[in-house]
Amino acid sequence: MRLPVVVIAGRPNVGKSTLFNRLTGRRVALVADTPGVTRDRKEAQAQMRGRMVQLIDTAGLEEAAPETLAGRMRESSAAAVHLADLVLFVVDARAGVTPADEHFAQWLRRQGRPVMLVANKAEGRSASSSVLDAWSLGLGEPMAVSAEHGEGISDLMSEIVAALPPELVEDDDDDAEPGSPERPLKLAIVGRPNAGKSTLLNRLLGQERQLTGPEPGLTRDAIAVIITDSDGYKIELVDTAGLRKRARIEAELEKMSVNAAIQALKMAEVVVLTLDAVEGVNDQDLQIARLVEREGRACVIVLNKWDAVPDRNEARKAATERLEESLAQMKGIPMVTLSALTGAGIDRLLPAVRAAHAVWNTRIPTGELNRWFERALARHPPPMVSGRRLKLRYVTQAKARPPTFITFGTRAEKIPDDYQRYLVNSLRESFDLPGTPIRLELRGTKNPYAET
Repeated sequence: MRLPVVVIAGRPNVGKSTLFNRLTGRRVALVADTPGVTRDRKEAQAQMRGRMVQLIDTAGLEEAAPETLAGRMRESSAAAVHLADLVLFVVDARAGVTPADEHFAQWLRRQGRPVMLVANKAEGRSASSSVLDAWSLGLGEPMAVSAEHGEGISDLMSEIVAALPPELVEDDDDDAEPGSPERPLKLAIVGRPNAGKSTLLNRLLGQERQLTGPEPGLTRDAIAVIITDSDGYKIELVDTAGLRKRARIEAELEKMSVNAAIQALKMAEVVVLTLDAVEGVNDQDLQIARLVEREGRACVIVLNKWDAVPDRNEARKAATERLEESLAQMKGIPMVTLSALTGAGIDRLLPAVRAAHAVWNTRIPTGELNRWFERALARHPPPMVSGRRLKLRYVTQAKARPPTFITFGTRAEKIPDDYQRYLVNSLRESFDLPGTPIRLELRGTKNPYAET
């Protein structure tokens, strides 16, 4: 079933993202009292009067040269309008109809898409005359709403559903591909600003979905889209804002962007950490990788801009050594070299993501685990602590995602860090668990659930 597409359009700062959040019923898009917060299209499903729709929030419509940031934002918004079954053209009822509103109302009429006029910020009596002025745009009766306060939203939903075409059915069944999981793998693309994250997402999509350019920090919100890989598996891709050092995050809007990126990372199953291969691995890249490990996510390292690297052997060696030296808890982390700009090497990325996801989901039978445990203890017995040798009895896997193991024994909680690292590294090597975080919990033989 193909969902009808409803696109929210209008000039900057008329409240499009606030309306988007109100219609979806949750805070999906970043909202701030600053023009131009939204730069990329934001999509989410919303239910209105029992009808599911695909809602798209767009950047503000501005007249600008195509090569400028504002021009590229407008092209992205125009592309969304061309996909629409219905366009919600939003104006600011408090500000009244502006020349920019008139210009883009004319432009919308030429696009041949159904348009509904929405006069936002219409709370209070002062906005009433401006709502009436909106008739002059020639787009029919304006729907007066206040997205911030929720006024008029119920009536707007009813009008949207009434204006939509009958339910549309695609030729291809979403479940036709054998072996495809019902739920898509959640993949977040993270990294420093200007590492090429949005270019990478566009290359995976095969279209210019995200704004790209030489300006760092173009992406502000976490943008999710779903693709199907060559094997028929669905993947939900999330492009995120660049993560800077905390001391350099000053503006409130940038703090919101970084928080959205971190939240996307926490919700992901696999994280693609995108590095600038020309610059190499720096301290901020390692900080992000440690955050991935701390959250227990599977990870794939992408060395992007590989086409611009002068000495590839040296670059690969330097990156591998830096990662192995600084990320002991993610030993064997998979690394893919590619150029998101040219597409070279891009075909290796999603298979690496699938492989990392499979490792992250690994479950090991208890029998195999304890046979490994006996060999590991025989090879390197537990150390003496306070003059007494620790006695470890058995191990079991508590869960996967990431692989988490519990070791039981007399005073097991006293095991030193270096012996814990020995056990984790032995687990990783014996059961082929490269790159994924491994959790090891220690419990004394006394029943932890017994009353004390």
